[in-house]
Amino acid sequence: MLPVLWTCHSCIVTFSLHAIEPGIVSFLQVTMRERLSLWAVFCLIVAFLPSQTESVAVMSVDLGSEWIKIALVKPGVPMEIVLNKESRRKTPVAVCLKENERLFGDSALGVAVKNPKVVYRFLQSILGKPADNPQVARYQKHFPEHQLQRDEKRGTVFFKFSEELQYTPEELLGMILNYSRGLAQDFAEQPIKDAVITVPAYFNQAERRAVLQAAHIAGLKVLQLINDNTAVALNYGVFRRKDINSTAQNIMFYDMGSGSTTATIVTYQTVKTKESGTQPQLQIRGVGFDRTLGGFEMELRLRDHLAKLFNEQKKSKKDVRENLRAMAKLLKEAQRLKTVLSANAEHTAQIEGLMDDIDFKAKVTRSEFEALCEDLFDRVPGPVKEALAAAEMNMDEIEQVILVGGSTRVPKVQDVLLKAVGKEELSKNINADEAAAMGAVYQAAALSKAFKVKPFLVRDAAVFPIQVEFSRETEEEDGVKTVKHNKRILFQRMAPYPQRKVITFNRYTDDFVFYINYGDLSFLSEQDLKVFGSQNLTTVKLSGVGSSFKKHSDAESKGIKAHFNMDESGVLILDRVESVFETIVEEKEEESTLTSNIESGETEAEKPEEKSDAEKAEETEADKKSKPLKKSKISEDITVELEVNDVLDPSTEDMEVLQDLTNRDLEKQEREKTLNSLEAFIFETQDKMYQNEYLAVVTEEEKEQITGKLSEASNWMDEEGYTAGTKELKEKLSELKKLCKAMFFRVEERKKWPDRLAALDMRAASMTSSIHFLSFFLNKEILIPEGDQIFTEVELKTLERVINETMTWKNETIAEQEKLSPTEKPVLLSKDIEAKRSLLDREVNYLLNKAKFAKPKPKDKAKDKNTTSTENSKANSTEDAEKVIPPKSDDGESDF
Repeated sequence: MLPVLWTCHSCIVTFSLHAIEPGIVSFLQVTMRERLSLWAVFCLIVAFLPSQTESVAVMSVDLGSEWIKIALVKPGVPMEIVLNKESRRKTPVAVCLKENERLFGDSALGVAVKNPKVVYRFLQSILGKPADNPQVARYQKHFPEHQLQRDEKRGTVFFKFSEELQYTPEELLGMILNYSRGLAQDFAEQPIKDAVITVPAYFNQAERRAVLQAAHIAGLKVLQLINDNTAVALNYGVFRRKDINSTAQNIMFYDMGSGSTTATIVTYQTVKTKESGTQPQLQIRGVGFDRTLGGFEMELRLRDHLAKLFNEQKKSKKDVRENLRAMAKLLKEAQRLKTVLSANAEHTAQIEGLMDDIDFKAKVTRSEFEALCEDLFDRVPGPVKEALAAAEMNMDEIEQVILVGGSTRVPKVQDVLLKAVGKEELSKNINADEAAAMGAVYQAAALSKAFKVKPFLVRDAAVFPIQVEFSRETEEEDGVKTVKHNKRILFQRMAPYPQRKVITFNRYTDDFVFYINYGDLSFLSEQDLKVFGSQNLTTVKLSGVGSSFKKHSDAESKGIKAHFNMDESGVLILDRVESVFETIVEEKEEESTLTSNIESGETEAEKPEEKSDAEKAEETEADKKSKPLKKSKISEDITVELEVNDVLDPSTEDMEVLQDLTNRDLEKQEREKTLNSLEAFIFETQDKMYQNEYLAVVTEEEKEQITGKLSEASNWMDEEGYTAGTKELKEKLSELKKLCKAMFFRVEERKKWPDRLAALDMRAASMTSSIHFLSFFLNKEILIPEGDQIFTEVELKTLERVINETMTWKNETIAEQEKLSPTEKPVLLSKDIEAKRSLLDREVNYLLNKAKFAKPKPKDKAKDKNTTSTENSKANSTEDAEKVIPPKSDDGESDF
């Protein structure tokens, strides 16, 4: 490090900063030629100290139709994408169920080509769907190899794997989420439970509940279900915080993934809040979507085209479309072909042994691909128009259109979209694949109590309106009774959430029923309405209303109040229902007898005259009028019975069955992990027994004992180990580790000594230099006024004493260690070295904290005025030559 020239008020000093604390060095480099007190120095140094707060990791899962992306935040790892076992940044949403085995991700897809019947994928489209939903029929058409059957209890579907085994889409998704959790835990090297999961913005209540059920099966605590478009918008805003101001900026995100397409209009601007002042905010203004427009549909078109080409080649008398395994191979090739054609005008598709050992090869051009998907490309502008209509905006108000999702890489999609939005270009300044996962993990960190992030306000919007409906009998003037059906809007379309609402029923005095349904969905097409499912959510039956009125017959009713909450996940919850009454009561005034007597002037010697009965009556009436009255609220909880009208949740028994399966899988994984650990330990330790660093720390007797036990364990593995249970394997591994513990300890300690001792020496040396540095300023009142000095000479001497004691301990312990044989237990321990270094840190942290909370002494204005006048006078008669330079030592360096 080069010397730094630092100029004080009345001197120039050159410091050699090789060993001074890094915080001080950084401060000096930033604040040259400034006259600052020691208080300011150390307040700035505090900023360089690392946070000591211990916290736990949180994760996000971007749950797409084809891919799942996982992100993580943990201490020291801010917002990182989790790599899977193949070191890839995204994992296929696929699970393979084989006898006594489950495979996930790429491993599952590998099986899909050979045996598609046992691999389940693209589950998102049938979550929370009844058996008669068009999406179920569409799924069955795309994957005819699966047996989809109706669940008579819930009205939904399940996959029939065998006569004994059947799985719901929620259960299969739960398996995938549990696998994702395992990947995150391996990456974080610690358990993880809290997660934020993305869902499509168009997911209705039943679909959102289905994802929550799957997460429950996976053992995840869902901090929030965040809409994927909102997560993308948050990721975009977080990294452009400095560009957001009080002027509203409207941006459209166009997201075409594998299974669907969504267009979202987002407004960014800063807003003032009571809690944290002015902060950036994003507000979802408009959403448009197409549930079935995506890359997967394009791949299916290509698959069918390749099948047609193969049949036309007449190499086989069989129709390739009737061979499930061959069609799975064609789908895999179609997926690759679509990607290649995005960058090339033509490409050759080829598959070895497609069917009956017959190879397939055919050329496909981009123009052919675009012709196959012409009707799909015509639907590209649809979500844009819907989003603008929902936001009540036009394209002139949109500053830019940003592409998100892998399928937006298809050139024709970009061409059609660019023409539809009428912009000069489409923006690609965001990671199309990972933006949602990164935005969701930022939200996870914000919701977690373990991390502190800069606030970024998010106002999401409910895509589908929700209302309350109820019927009431009324009597007309002619005496005829009629039933009137009423509707009350609870959440309008694009209403912001999370939000709480209260609906008051004023004309009920007895038990009654009301309904929670979706509102006006006329903005959806006829096909979308069929896919949407039931528009009736919940029937709410109230009991206890009549009894509450009887109990409080003398009070005024303020109605039956139903408290609703649309939470952060966009899930509607009926918190409670209460019957509210109001009474008027006299406000009591507490007054002591002594005070009353004194105020009235009454004494034992002199009592007031006796009043007449008429006077007493008048006073009583006047007192009643003068006494203050207040209103008192009374509420009675009403019993609520909910009847779900869209999709029933799985029963407790169903959840327990799946949990048993999960537990068996976990037990199997635990056994395999233990078996591998035992094998690895035996092999690696046997190899170590030939290495010099291990041979140096063991006696011959100890060596023979260890090698003998390792050989014995190796033989046991060959004969019995591969059929042994988890408990037996763990016991064997524990026995070997215990035997080798002392040897490993001695080796590890000797490895740690150099780095730990060097770090201790460096810290002591840097602190010693810092003490000299601070002592110089302490003794130079001309540099720092007495009132601004924070540290006393005693405090610096104490720090110096701790340093000296530490170095004495180090030298004595090293000398004692050198007298011992390498085979003996060491006395120089790395944990002790670290403890000594921590002690030094603690001592200097005391001084830093003192500096942090210290305040400089207020300056005397009169004195400052005189000083300034004197200085100005000197300046007129004396120039820079008057600067004072400290005395030099023999070597020419500044001596302080």
